[in-house]
Amino acid sequence: MLMVNNTTSSSSSFFLTAFPGLELAHIWISIPVCCLYTIALVGNSMIVLVVIVERSLHKPMYYFLSMLSAVDLCLTITTLPTVLGVLWFHAREISIKACRVQMFFVHGFSFLESSVLVAMAFDRYMAICNPLKYAVVLTDMMSLVMGLTILIRQVIFMFPCVLAVNMVSFQGGQELSHPFCFHPDLIKFTYTNPWISNFWGMFLQFYLNGTDLLFILFSYVLILRTVLSLVAPKKQQKALSTCVCHICAVTVFYVPMISLSLAHRLFSSTPRVICSVLANIYLLLPPVLNPIIYSLKTKVIRRAIFQLFQFKGSRNSSMRSLRGR
Repeated sequence: MLMVNNTTSSSSSFFLTAFPGLELAHIWISIPVCCLYTIALVGNSMIVLVVIVERSLHKPMYYFLSMLSAVDLCLTITTLPTVLGVLWFHAREISIKACRVQMFFVHGFSFLESSVLVAMAFDRYMAICNPLKYAVVLTDMMSLVMGLTILIRQVIFMFPCVLAVNMVSFQGGQELSHPFCFHPDLIKFTYTNPWISNFWGMFLQFYLNGTDLLFILFSYVLILRTVLSLVAPKKQQKALSTCVCHICAVTVFYVPMISLSLAHRLFSSTPRVICSVLANIYLLLPPVLNPIIYSLKTKVIRRAIFQLFQFKGSRNSSMRSLRGR
């Protein structure tokens, strides 16, 4: 998808940067980065596979979890070629056209993940605040409708962005701050007034991610009010424990994203190394931690993964015995 090469500078290309000032240590840095990418790919693929295969997980809560894992998987695949290309082969040059494509997918999947987190917050709100209506409201069809609504919302807002970005002319031969294409980084190198693109980017981010975050916070205000109204402390603890995984997912997604956006747009004197570290945390932390958190905290997911491995192990042993006969 992304054409990256190692040729000389040209007006139709950008230069990616992994960790400024640490170019000699790229091989060593690539080891933990590769481990994180492997965990993200394997963990999210396993979650999606388990939800598809295991019938006991065919419930709205796990449907939304599989959506989150699928989005994390796509986001990981989007940045993996350029990140490893820079760290392994010093392949820093990327065409402006390919950079636009990667930027579209990075921000598209980021907004998509934000919307999925809202759907998961609504699921937790219904399970705790209206448990009697949960099965009536959140049916399989309703989960499908919510998923389609998220996709339609994404297309409606991203399509004008694609047209706007294609109309913008960029100054080629410039060095970016990350090993991937990020909108607040690219708008510094436009021939037109960068404040227009910057304002549009901030508006879109605050409108989509901001409204999503407000909905999530509002749902947790209602959840907390319901939990505090419970008399038994054990019931309060049990109700809150069902939200721990989602709270962690919201935290590891929004905190790095907001920090990186502010570092680019408001704090122009931020060292490039800090921006680079924040960017890698923003793209790698949610895909790595989400499957780990849900696998460790959710017994049903953990049990389904063990059963899947046991089924594969028993199937392999039976095939070997048949071959031996």
